[in-house]
Amino acid sequence: MSSTADYTPPKVWTWNKGAEHRFANINRPIAGPTAEKELPVGKHPFQLYSLGTPNGQKVTIMLEELLALGHKGAEYDAWLIKIGEGEQFGSGFVAINPNSKIPALLDRSGPKPVRVFESGAILLHLAEKFDALVPKIGDARRAECLSWLFWQMGSAPYLGGGFGHFYAYAPKKIEYAIDRFAMEVKRQLDVLDRRLGESKYLTGDDYTIADIAVWPWYGGLAKGLLYGGGEFLAVHEYKNVHRWADEIGARPAVKRGRIVNRMAGEPSQQLRERHDASDFELRTQDKLEPAKG
Repeated sequence: MSSTADYTPPKVWTWNKGAEHRFANINRPIAGPTAEKELPVGKHPFQLYSLGTPNGQKVTIMLEELLALGHKGAEYDAWLIKIGEGEQFGSGFVAINPNSKIPALLDRSGPKPVRVFESGAILLHLAEKFDALVPKIGDARRAECLSWLFWQMGSAPYLGGGFGHFYAYAPKKIEYAIDRFAMEVKRQLDVLDRRLGESKYLTGDDYTIADIAVWPWYGGLAKGLLYGGGEFLAVHEYKNVHRWADEIGARPAVKRGRIVNRMAGEPSQQLRERHDASDFELRTQDKLEPAKG
């Protein structure tokens, strides 16, 4: 690998299949499946194929919030997709999400299964289906809600693929890249902090899909849960974000949703697959793994 000082881009980029870095085995410049593999299907109306990353947490939190509101039709099976092992490139997954990213949802509640991919689209699909957690059409707050939802969709790549990648994962620390994305993430935190200084939640007084979308990313960052970058970014400065993050993090449905399909952290905070509400009590990793003496 060339250093940043002597690298000159070639006239035409070519894929270095022999590259050695953390994501070399799953990053590729082409789409489509790499293997034939069907996805499992459970008993519930919604089949979720995901991993407990911030993007995955959005959907499991949403489903748990819907269930907490009494929408029994929101019952779901959450199947684990190990993206580090390339399971998102199986033919069954690609059939639901041609972009090969988690989360992917199959809505089997109607006469014909409906695929939904991209986390923001999934949140909006579920909100409209159950008439919950999004203002109604014609309500001025709906525009505010959707604006913040799409703000998250457009902003988070700078946090994850930008700052997170170059600060925590890149094989070399590149000052320019880290400085560029740190500046942008701090600007985004300031945008969020100013808004939350004006209102309780992003849409106003009501908790909505906008908060559900933003919280796993920026709430997690503010609480020091992403990339080990909290001190570097001085996240303690964003007092309104902290107030909002703490309030949402205390919600029972959020506590449940954030551990579904999770593969890291304390075993008690990992429910790798969820097929029944009782799984939160019976099937977290601390219950399944033998005690270590």
